[in-house]
Amino acid sequence: MAENIKEMLAEHTWAVVGATQSMDKFGYKILMRLRAAGYETYAVNPMYQEIDGTPCYENLKALPVVPACVDMVVSPKRGYPFIDEAAELGVKYIWFQPGTFDDDVINYAKNKGLHLVQHHCVLVELGKIGK
Repeated sequence: MAENIKEMLAEHTWAVVGATQSMDKFGYKILMRLRAAGYETYAVNPMYQEIDGTPCYENLKALPVVPACVDMVVSPKRGYPFIDEAAELGVKYIWFQPGTFDDDVINYAKNKGLHLVQHHCVLVELGKIGK
């Protein structure tokens, strides 16, 4: 797991699935923290057209680039279509925030050949490396 965390944080293009306009929610906090740390970030949520003046995309296929990492901030049952898209697009990494996974969704993502992080918060891990 530690190796995947290190590899993911070294990647600079991220999509945040479940990004939101609600400043008190993790989908917003993670998106903004990644941006502040210098990562190229893309918001993904079919409920919004933009978040803080930048585009928000309906799904991963709508992004202008293929992200290296997808940060999941949605419930496990909502994650399956995004896992499928990530695998189809050739995304290498998915980071499951605490509360966004169960055994079934983890096994599903592993079976798609994706490299995973779970049980760790990207906000905490960014703090550990001083970003």
